[in-house]
Amino acid sequence: MQAIHSTTLNPSPLGPFRTRNRSLFLVGAASKSRRRVCVVAASAASTVGAPKREKDPKKRVVITGMGLVSVFGSDVDAYYDRLLCGESGITLIDRFDASKFPTRFGGQIRGFSSEGYVNPKNDKRLDDCFRYCIVAGKRALEDADLRGYQRSKINRERAGAVVGTSMGGLTALSDGVQTLLERGQRKITPFFIPYSITNMGSALLATDIGFMGPVYCISAACATSNYCFYAAANHIRRGQADVVLAGGYEAAITPIGLGSLATCRALSQRNDDPKTASRPWDKDRDGLVVGEGAGILVMESLEHAMKRGAPIVGEYLGGAINCDAYHMSNPRADGLCVSSCILSCLEDAGVSAEEVNYINAHATSTIAGDLAEINAIKKVFKNTSELKINATKSMIGHSLAAAGGLEAIATLKAIQRGWLHPSINQFNPEPSVDLDTVANIKQQHEVNVAISNSFGIGGHNSVVAFTAFKP
Repeated sequence: MQAIHSTTLNPSPLGPFRTRNRSLFLVGAASKSRRRVCVVAASAASTVGAPKREKDPKKRVVITGMGLVSVFGSDVDAYYDRLLCGESGITLIDRFDASKFPTRFGGQIRGFSSEGYVNPKNDKRLDDCFRYCIVAGKRALEDADLRGYQRSKINRERAGAVVGTSMGGLTALSDGVQTLLERGQRKITPFFIPYSITNMGSALLATDIGFMGPVYCISAACATSNYCFYAAANHIRRGQADVVLAGGYEAAITPIGLGSLATCRALSQRNDDPKTASRPWDKDRDGLVVGEGAGILVMESLEHAMKRGAPIVGEYLGGAINCDAYHMSNPRADGLCVSSCILSCLEDAGVSAEEVNYINAHATSTIAGDLAEINAIKKVFKNTSELKINATKSMIGHSLAAAGGLEAIATLKAIQRGWLHPSINQFNPEPSVDLDTVANIKQQHEVNVAISNSFGIGGHNSVVAFTAFKP
């Protein structure tokens, strides 16, 4: 595909056949070069000195609030309770007529209300993705004891919002295109652009709450939330902000969203049994299940949190991002760049691989992706006897940019409660997945250090590390 594209755009006097061969040679050479880079990165990360955690209270990053919108509602504790029960939130889609789609189910949010969080006038205009973002963000602030008058006590010029999405306002976008085609340019709403472009979630949220520090959107497909956590933490560590809302949001269960994912052949087609369709690490998995929602954390310097007496949920230890630079949609089967990303995260966090005993896996229920992640984990963690991994997506589906946010909240609740939610739908395990996947039944487990993995189409890899807060 790359070679044909190259031939079309760059005609060569050598003729198309030779141009294609040359392109293929260059692609192969580049692949070998990228492999060397990942090997060097992994080797360097594995030979660093003894890990050292950050001790400066100005640079230690703590989590003081969590907010979400999910298929299990908008209450964090209720969300985790239902995960612990092993409940599936996957149902047949009834938001629109999906009867002619090859996949007709997903993690559709029902009964959502933004009352009390979104201005009623705006609420009628906003795409669902922005409504999810604002509600999750404001609920996170409430959880962090930063309601209205408390929020006025912080320096808003040093408060930010780094919140992202992969698709933006899909309903607003498709409605605008339909209006153009059916009724003409003059009938396009003036809100078309601001309510469809990806940066408006963070912008609308910041405008509502008056945060004037670092405010922007990161769009890194399904790795978006972790990218946002990593960026937010670095703003705090560099002294550029005291407190930052970070995470992701998505509302892709629309005709264009479902239709495009189905066309990519990315989705499970288990229409006769939707609740068992998402089955990470099971031999009979047949694709991901689309979900939606938002997951946002309040990230804060320890010094700032202590000064205002904030509730501390847990501590962000570190993170890392990199890219496979391998294929538009397929992961590297050997998981090499993912393993180097995990090692870089551990180095940034100041922890050894032996200290990690829980991984909230990306685990999308895709044929290639599930095993690539397992291969990466095995490269890093040589002794896995105490290591537990689980798959939140098995119950709520894959909410794309919001996935990492919802999974970070599940990870922090696991740290708090000492219970790991199950990976459901484990009927016929892959023989090569010889790790404890918390199959079907929750497990009691005291988490020491947890990492949460998120990977996105385009080869975007991201890993973040959390632990219980200890002064």
